[in-house]
Amino acid sequence: MKIRTIIVDDEGLSRRGVELRLRTAPDFEILAQCASGREALAAIQQYKPDVVFLDIQMPGMSGFEVLAHLPQESLPVVVFVTAYDQYAIQAFEARAVDYLLKPIDDTRFAATLTRVREHARARTAADQRDRLLQIIAEITGCGELALDELLERGRKAIDGRRPEVLPIRQGRETVRVPVASIEWIDAAGDYMCIHATGDTHILRGTMKELEEILDPKLFQRVHRSTIVNLRLVRSLRAHMNGEYFLTLEGGHELKLSRTYRGKIEYFLSGSAS
Repeated sequence: MKIRTIIVDDEGLSRRGVELRLRTAPDFEILAQCASGREALAAIQQYKPDVVFLDIQMPGMSGFEVLAHLPQESLPVVVFVTAYDQYAIQAFEARAVDYLLKPIDDTRFAATLTRVREHARARTAADQRDRLLQIIAEITGCGELALDELLERGRKAIDGRRPEVLPIRQGRETVRVPVASIEWIDAAGDYMCIHATGDTHILRGTMKELEEILDPKLFQRVHRSTIVNLRLVRSLRAHMNGEYFLTLEGGHELKLSRTYRGKIEYFLSGSAS
């Protein structure tokens, strides 16, 4: 399977550098190269790539602004390529898989390609699973939520003991974050952004690893890359365009993916208690 790729950078030499390195990876296919944010927005909407190598600082529209203009449920895998390291946390909060500093180191770039491949495979598997559930639901007349619950029962039970604190390494110290204080969690490549009591903590790990240790009666996915604390959900509301949003006690809004809407409504109704 080819990993369909777009390169975005306002500097021609930088685009060329990424292109030459990608040419040595036969499983990557370059669909387009863009010199501005607006070109990138049009190309991403047209080609729907698997991955975008995206510069941050560009005239007219930054890399972050490009992502903000795209549907959040169908974002490609993103690798930020920039000469500035001060955007690292913001990049991970924007769900970037990796963050490459210019000038690009070849060994570091190779590691990035490995990471992109892993995420591309995981995304393909998740899409296939969701599509399979949809097809089975259409054939059997059984709701996707009910099918998902049946699959859950068939999985190996996890030990009921759950941690009350998440230890998170920050520099030379370890911060102990009470699990009950976690409002929501965003996936940012191989890192998790843990949002708790107004602070954001960066934890290296995967959504799957966190799901295995967090209590599923309290923490559920609302998006492929977002987990929410159900106890801190204030309301669930629909917008005019048919999209659904969760409002947390702190006022933050999270978009609810259609894939998880039925399950979240099920848990919020108290049926799972």
